[in-house]
Amino acid sequence: MLSRTASNLYWIGRYMERTEFTTRLIEATIRLNSLTRDAQSNQAWRSALAVVGETKGFERSGENLSAFNVSRYLSLAEENSNSVRGCLNGARDNARAARNSLSREAWEAINRAWLSVSGRSSPGGAQAALNLVEAIKAETLGFEGAVARMLRSEGYWFLRLGSVIERADNTARLLDVKYYLLLPEGEQIGGALDRDQWTTILHTVSARTAYRHIYPDALKPWLIADLLIFRRELPRSLSASAAEAVQLLSDIGERTGRQGQADRLVRQRESKLLETDIRTVFQRGLHQYLQRFIRENAEIDQAIATQFRFG
Repeated sequence: MLSRTASNLYWIGRYMERTEFTTRLIEATIRLNSLTRDAQSNQAWRSALAVVGETKGFERSGENLSAFNVSRYLSLAEENSNSVRGCLNGARDNARAARNSLSREAWEAINRAWLSVSGRSSPGGAQAALNLVEAIKAETLGFEGAVARMLRSEGYWFLRLGSVIERADNTARLLDVKYYLLLPEGEQIGGALDRDQWTTILHTVSARTAYRHIYPDALKPWLIADLLIFRRELPRSLSASAAEAVQLLSDIGERTGRQGQADRLVRQRESKLLETDIRTVFQRGLHQYLQRFIRENAEIDQAIATQFRFG
């Protein structure tokens, strides 16, 4: 496979994963915002911007912080390359370049998702925004189903590799923002707002039911952190993403003969996760742990680009 095609597939995986995560984040934030008091009405949207690293980008837009403005910025803003529109533009451009390496169903799911935002300039009110989110979620789920049926070869492996690298970054950022930024000053930990926020976190990563299956306890922050970091049963956990990255790079290496720094880094990361538990993470600082994980994930991304000569 040409390095250019491998890069296209890798970035399709990243863009489509980012699209799904952002749509789920918008949906969860709309629901959380409806439960908060007027004085806290913008806090949920401020935290959503922080999760996707777009706080400064939104400030540069000059718009007032409001549910409508932030939801537009995250979903349809052309000036935001990480908006849902921007991600779908990126996914579609890469899919067109790698068309021969994608199944027809995967291409059609990307194209339908792109068409759902093409020509739109506003998400509308809360219900209209939720309708848009549901439509895009349906197409991203269709894309995942199409990818699951692809031939297990380099095309599938590079696409999935992009997805799990993006997924790990998203989950780590989401959890970090909750602990470090999200709870307003003066709010009681374990209070009603805190519980609503944790429920929102689980909703964003499709883990509400998973939590109830694994833990008999009511929602507890350290158990949610354990679920999102260490439980491999949860596909969006850091541990599950790390393990899949190891396997995907191993599969690619066996087929292409290209192994190197990226393989070493993903194996080191998996070993660290296996040797650590949630008690140790909290003792050493969850924020510091997650920030280090995010940096290491970015290093793995760069190592993959170098190892496979992405342009």
